[in-house]
Amino acid sequence: MSQYRAVRGMVDVLPDETPLWQMLEQTARDVIGAHGYSEIRTPLVERTDLFARSIGEVTDIVEKEMYSFADRNDEGLSLRPEGTASTVRAMVQHNLIQSAQRVWYMGPMFRYERPQKGRQRQFHQLGVEAFGVPTPDQDAELLLLCRQWWRRLGIDDVVTLELNTIGSAESRHAYKQALTAYLRQHVESLDEDSQRRLATNPLRILDSKSAATQNVVAGAPAMARFLDDESKAHHDQLCELLGQAGLSFVANPNLVRGLDYYNKTVFEWTTDRLGAQATVCGGGRYDGMVGQFGGKATPAAGFAAGLERLVMLLQSLEVDALDHPDLYVISADSNALSQAMLEADRIRTEFPGLRVVQHLGGASLKSQFKRADKSGASWAMVYGPDELAQGTVTVKPLRTNEEQTSLDRGALNDFLHRLERLASDIEE
Repeated sequence: MSQYRAVRGMVDVLPDETPLWQMLEQTARDVIGAHGYSEIRTPLVERTDLFARSIGEVTDIVEKEMYSFADRNDEGLSLRPEGTASTVRAMVQHNLIQSAQRVWYMGPMFRYERPQKGRQRQFHQLGVEAFGVPTPDQDAELLLLCRQWWRRLGIDDVVTLELNTIGSAESRHAYKQALTAYLRQHVESLDEDSQRRLATNPLRILDSKSAATQNVVAGAPAMARFLDDESKAHHDQLCELLGQAGLSFVANPNLVRGLDYYNKTVFEWTTDRLGAQATVCGGGRYDGMVGQFGGKATPAAGFAAGLERLVMLLQSLEVDALDHPDLYVISADSNALSQAMLEADRIRTEFPGLRVVQHLGGASLKSQFKRADKSGASWAMVYGPDELAQGTVTVKPLRTNEEQTSLDRGALNDFLHRLERLASDIEE
């Protein structure tokens, strides 16, 4: 028989990796919840035209990367390549724009890209979206929320905020014309992908990774010359708010983001620890999308973070998120096993703050102690013939030089209370 393997670009997250994911996700929930945002969950599949309309028909995502198909009714459907369009669709459909102005989501997205480290065909994003506030204080709150998350993760000193403004749709259109006219004079010096984008999405040429193209871009007209007064004032106020909050940033005039729906503020959080896949989070303002989807014109802003890349960053910093057991229960024989199982179940009920693992399947005491040590447990709790006869249990420290001791039920409960308090203090 042939051996089945995961689909290319769709990666298994294995048990030794999931603790980092869980830590990443839980810290995000804590920080986002503290800011008053509520969770929304949308389908993995949407109508294809939802993304073509919002993201842009001439973007790489829509042109080359979406998983699209026709269902049995010949309706064009796609696996979601990002979360903002689905969120806005749900908010408009259920009339939630006014009643639930701050939402977040987390889950898998899909793009048919060339798989590489930090870039997969199924990947996971955490997104935060805020509706109804047109002023730069909303942009500032989103960026400060990110900083709170980075601090909780311990990565705030290895990520950098890059910030730009791309103005209104009208000012951006005028800039596109000037940029295109300039680039056409140097078309032979552009890389192949940029030559293709010149006719479809010239702004994306600004953040090309080609050195030759960047040499051309260095002499291009500056976007700042074409900005409308409102966008300039919005950006200046945002920069002032960030300065007051002590959040430093790098002004990047070539930052445009890859989706058509952005206006005014755009930003990315980048790191130098991950090679080519430097961006771990990005977002900005998209004031026109709600109206585009049939809702009342409503300003909006948000961001999405790539969870795979954040996990990679935590791994590069050797962050240990393993959730080791507090107790590993060992049984000398089958008679002791049944008593140990009942006691382990009681402990999990009465001491829910403790993590208790019981050895199952039989083995010598020596082998069970090896397993207990390998698990990272703090203590072994041993049941044997002597313990059964005396109504006691032996507890043996696995991480300290304390002496093992034999405890009756009352002394055991006192020990478990102390262990649970210690476990709670460590988690905090």
